[in-house]
Amino acid sequence: MLTRIAVLVSGGGTNLQALLDAEAAGRLPDGHIALVISNKADAYALTRAERAGVPSLVIQAARGPAGQAEFEEKLQAALTENGIELIILAGFLRILTESFTSRWPKRILNVHPSLIPSFCGEGFYGLKVHQAALDYGVKVTGATVHFVNEIPDGGEIILQKAVYIEPNDTAETLQQRVMVEAEHKLLPQAAQLVSQKIREAKK
Repeated sequence: MLTRIAVLVSGGGTNLQALLDAEAAGRLPDGHIALVISNKADAYALTRAERAGVPSLVIQAARGPAGQAEFEEKLQAALTENGIELIILAGFLRILTESFTSRWPKRILNVHPSLIPSFCGEGFYGLKVHQAALDYGVKVTGATVHFVNEIPDGGEIILQKAVYIEPNDTAETLQQRVMVEAEHKLLPQAAQLVSQKIREAKK
């Protein structure tokens, strides 16, 4: 049985597309993307899932402790119902609490657009990460795939890939290059590595 994967998304879903393309090309031989979940009903990632024939659903809840508890309860129910074994956060902009992540030790992956421990943690997402790298003046940035725990970007690192910063880079151009050169390559690789381990553990 292939490792059943759920991908959590909030926006355009380019990393989701990289995963879907990898599975279609045979580069995810031990995993199957079985479900896409978004916390935003208008996320274009849901269209990508539909086009690929992958079931999807939207889970929304208010902010704050009560809303977060409701969100995570609904999320856990959906994952259980669909037999999910591995969760991949691909541009998912809602922080998961320890009460949720502790149920999934080394079963949640996230891709972050920098070389952790640089430019990471709470508040560092999207263009903010790349702007911080440019403001600091580093010459090399990149992407990191890591396991998720209760600390934002604090879980064990699985894979990293470096990307050089060009003299005329803006946050937007750097974001695009990090996605293409690093994120879209690393995430399918990490998904396969972990899917293979999960699958072998079931034998």
